[in-house]
Amino acid sequence: MRIWAVIPAAGVGKRYSSDIPKQYLSLNGMPVLLHSINKFVKLDEIHEVLVALNPDDEFWQKLNFSHPKVKTINGGPERCYSVNNALEELSGRADNGDWILVHDAVRPCISDFDLNKIIEIVHDEDVGGLLACPILDTIKKVGDNLDVLKTIPREGLWSAMTPQIFRYELLKKALNAVLNSARSVTDEAKAIELIGLTPKIIEGDKTNIKITHPSDMVLAESIINTWMNK
Repeated sequence: MRIWAVIPAAGVGKRYSSDIPKQYLSLNGMPVLLHSINKFVKLDEIHEVLVALNPDDEFWQKLNFSHPKVKTINGGPERCYSVNNALEELSGRADNGDWILVHDAVRPCISDFDLNKIIEIVHDEDVGGLLACPILDTIKKVGDNLDVLKTIPREGLWSAMTPQIFRYELLKKALNAVLNSARSVTDEAKAIELIGLTPKIIEGDKTNIKITHPSDMVLAESIINTWMNK
């Protein structure tokens, strides 16, 4: 099972309100991005890790980080463009049946257990799948003035996470269809759905948080400290 990991890291973190992109913020003494990268380089199944950086990135070189499995490429204005650039980079190197694993740069708390679980479960799948967790909170749809319009039943609703992992040929086809139609997708699973295929949900742990706001950094630090003290 040959897997190529892709980490889109071209975002500038507008919602975080920081002069430093959130993937470069220090988490327990190490940039968030390196926490994420280190989760994948140690796995034998991962053939290479492609990190998609903003063409104007000023921070990567300052890390002085190198690893034989890690290669940087230019990212795009949105996640789907960064992932598509990675697929183009792999043209002629990846086989159609190889797996492309995409993970958010700012999800540093993916557990080894969940990572191994998704790889094991999709091994014999034709399409692929994604980590997700069931939504437990009551969901409200609101209007522009924040008045509640209605309550949405949470049964059958899941919150999508990463990694998301799909066959190279299928993901390339799906992203090409998205980009050629000028549609917008926020994850690879949506692109796969748009070409009529069905990704598989693999339940993941809620500790696999995405760092979006400063409070998330506090939570991520607590999670990592808990792991270190076990």
